[in-house]
Amino acid sequence: MKIIKLIVVIILFAGCKSSPKNKYDTWSQYLGGADRNHYSTLDQIDTSNVQRLKIAWTYNAIDSGQMQMNPVMVNGVLYGVTAALKAFALDAVTGKELWLYKDSSGSSGTSRGVAYWENGNDKRILYTVATNLIALNATDGKLITTFGNNGKVDLHTGLSAAAKDKYITSTTPGTVYKNLIIMPVRVAEDAGAAPGDVRAFDVRTGKLVWIFHTIPQPGEKGYETWPANAYKNLNVGAVNNWAGMALDEKTGTIFIPLGSAAPDFYGGNRKGANLYANCLLALNANDGSYKWHFQLIHHDMWDRDPPAPPNLVSVLKNGQQIDAVAQVTKQGYTFVLDRNTGKSLFPINETTAFSSKLPGEQAWPTQPIPTLPKPFARESNLLTVNDISPFANNKAELIKILAAADKRTFASPDTNNVLLLPGYDGGAEYGGAAADPFKGILYVNANEMAWFLKMEAQQKIPVTANATGKQLSIGEQMYTVHCSACHGKDKMGNALSGYPNLNGIAQKQTQQYVHQVITNGKGKMPGVSTITKDEKDRLVEYLFGIEKKEAASANFAAIPADKYKHTGYKKFLDNKGLPAITPPWGTFTAIDLNTGQHLWQITLGITPGLPDQNTKPTGCENYGGPIVTENGLLFIAATKDGMFRAFNKYTGKLLWQISLPAASFATPAMYSINGKQYIVMACGGEKLGTPKGNKIIAFALP
Repeated sequence: MKIIKLIVVIILFAGCKSSPKNKYDTWSQYLGGADRNHYSTLDQIDTSNVQRLKIAWTYNAIDSGQMQMNPVMVNGVLYGVTAALKAFALDAVTGKELWLYKDSSGSSGTSRGVAYWENGNDKRILYTVATNLIALNATDGKLITTFGNNGKVDLHTGLSAAAKDKYITSTTPGTVYKNLIIMPVRVAEDAGAAPGDVRAFDVRTGKLVWIFHTIPQPGEKGYETWPANAYKNLNVGAVNNWAGMALDEKTGTIFIPLGSAAPDFYGGNRKGANLYANCLLALNANDGSYKWHFQLIHHDMWDRDPPAPPNLVSVLKNGQQIDAVAQVTKQGYTFVLDRNTGKSLFPINETTAFSSKLPGEQAWPTQPIPTLPKPFARESNLLTVNDISPFANNKAELIKILAAADKRTFASPDTNNVLLLPGYDGGAEYGGAAADPFKGILYVNANEMAWFLKMEAQQKIPVTANATGKQLSIGEQMYTVHCSACHGKDKMGNALSGYPNLNGIAQKQTQQYVHQVITNGKGKMPGVSTITKDEKDRLVEYLFGIEKKEAASANFAAIPADKYKHTGYKKFLDNKGLPAITPPWGTFTAIDLNTGQHLWQITLGITPGLPDQNTKPTGCENYGGPIVTENGLLFIAATKDGMFRAFNKYTGKLLWQISLPAASFATPAMYSINGKQYIVMACGGEKLGTPKGNKIIAFALP
């Protein structure tokens, strides 16, 4: 039966449209190209020799820590960003450093890479540090002072005056089209977040060229899906593209997955469907004019923003070749739409959702679920007591916790636990999916980690005392309001859920660095911009144990105004810190977008310390995406276990693997120079509690 299935798959691949010659053999853009397909036609490395791959060179960055960066390679030079946001250029053959740029505006945050633009001898690298989009000379790494204000453009440019001091940055490279760079942005996720308007800037001058209001203003399409003047409401914001975009260069159409509205989990101030939140939006890249949209979630209350750029592919439907766009989601769904019209290529069920029990909230009555492709990750409503992990030794406790949680798909947030599976990060996450753009096959890695969502009533007055009645200082008040939900009331954090212990931080970091993290964010944490500089200083002093004990003010203006707030991010784990549900805990799936059928699904990764991992792997959490080649290979790192693997793309069979010096939570890059093919990735570790690393590593055949 397996042989017959393999033959069918190979015939299917052979019968599809083939790729043109001399295309997809470079890596000059984020994720390999404007279509974001992580796809390569290079063929020196194949299924017969992949086992011979060796490290060709290693670059040791001067700082260490999490790197989500996907490098680009142009004219023999590899460009990227270190863990501390230093842009670099390396000789792509040897790994020798050519230049290194460190910006003075900050070293905290996360960057997934850089954008490259050239016109004749004018060659530029564009990337973001803190609030600034920066233009560097690609040859020497120096600021291009004619761009913006002495080489920088503040990402607040074009936003309302009310947003001028709010947190905004960009963790994903902008999309270059002609002489424009169209910018994704990251903003806060709670009340008071900046608006997520999509903007295009002139690559040469830095001037704002166009803007699209993601929370519509009067007279704009979608305005009626919000309360009147919602765009002016200081407690409503976001609807931002943080994950990046895909560009159809032939038609000049840019496809933008927009995130949820803020606050993420309580929508009492934003009743309605909330366009263009949680939409795949198609705009004319030349002027930002609207083409179409498709909303993936109505009135999101679960932070189900699309986690990655869409993939632009060609699929065969009813005998016709169709230009399509495929969007993977946190909830494990894949939406496949006609690129020209935004119409789904498979039926969509508007499924009855569940009303909210929280006063002031108004859930949308239905949510869209595609009939095909089937989900590539398990859903919470399918879990039973039989799905408690066989490795747990506190099963009775876990069964009780699972039984008490609301497991329904699209169950509204409540003051009791709602189980999210896939969890807050997905499902699919920032690494995105790889795709064969001509055969319409999608390859997506996914997490199967369950999390809990829980709300609590917001205090009607500012927090000035703790539960025992002890008077709070200003810094402790800031911590209680802005930090305790994730890091705990005792500052102990939750390392298993990704939130570090802040006790003893004075022995690990400087006050300046912690101040930068509070302002600019880092990893999962967004920056805090709803408090004053003085309040931020007091927060840092409190964390370092040196704050003057001045009583907190009862007039503290930065307290969110919503009736309910999120209590924090908590994974469903056993008492050993392992996932509480049955494996697999990480998967890798091949999806035929022509038919909507899964071609195969395998377990991705191992969990050291558990039995039978060679024969019955459990899988593990994974962040970062795959590369797919025309000649039959899939490469992926991404896993918590710190491995780099190669698979047969037709069957999912493991062909080769190697242990990395640090886990790589990033998508690799692939290129060829002088007839030699290279695969390069960032190994920074740190995420998921893994050891830190500082290496960029290139693999090649000996």
